[in-house]
Amino acid sequence: MTFNHKWVWITGASSGIGEHLAYAFSRQGAHLILSSRQQPALEKVRAACAHPDKVEIVPLDVADLDSVQRTAREVLDRYGLPDILVNNAGISQRALAAETVVEVDMQIMQVNYFGTVALIKALLPEMIRQRKGHIVSISSVMGLFGAPWRTAYCASKHAMNGFHEGLRAELHPYGIPVTVIMPGYVNTNVTINALKGDGSKHAVKAKTTASGWEPDYFARRALRVIASRRREAILAGPREWLACTLKRFLPGVLHRVLNNIKASE
Repeated sequence: MTFNHKWVWITGASSGIGEHLAYAFSRQGAHLILSSRQQPALEKVRAACAHPDKVEIVPLDVADLDSVQRTAREVLDRYGLPDILVNNAGISQRALAAETVVEVDMQIMQVNYFGTVALIKALLPEMIRQRKGHIVSISSVMGLFGAPWRTAYCASKHAMNGFHEGLRAELHPYGIPVTVIMPGYVNTNVTINALKGDGSKHAVKAKTTASGWEPDYFARRALRVIASRRREAILAGPREWLACTLKRFLPGVLHRVLNNIKASE
């Protein structure tokens, strides 16, 4: 499958995985709709794309569910139904559950889960009517197992995986594929922007994140998954794959490993 002339809407496109997905799609000639809260950063991403003339900027805060509805309507009216929706907006966490105020848990769920669900549901009636579209959501290997210092983040990704599994079955009669991509460590600012227990930024890049896949490499691998319309894909290094395997076959061993994880990892 080629993405030339396809319309692709990417949320969380101002940095990290979303930014590099934009570059990868643009290299293949796609028309892009880029969204995040940071319009100046989106403008920089557009300028760095292979075809900036085929990139539209649509600011969006996915945590504002009313804004999600309005923005989706504007996109449909202005550009029509995107061929591919990439739900990438998200925020992580680095704090013990006992030291995290519930408002932080709610914020992480609002961005990672409810924002994604709201945007999908805003486009879903038109997708079903046209029997067209491809829903792609960036989850995490943390949606397959839980880890300390990330309880709210893990919860949001578990919820995302469950929602998409059910949605995939519902959309099968309409020929609308649902793809969930679960990254492991990718060298982005995700841990720098992660929330501490009081809601402030962690402001430290974890060593595991810094040594993870480069985001451009991840994006190129992700496009192959999207092109093949796979249901799920774990895009991760050996360490994360081992954790997923242990969770499935030797969960007791994995739990002993998780007991020793620190916030800096």
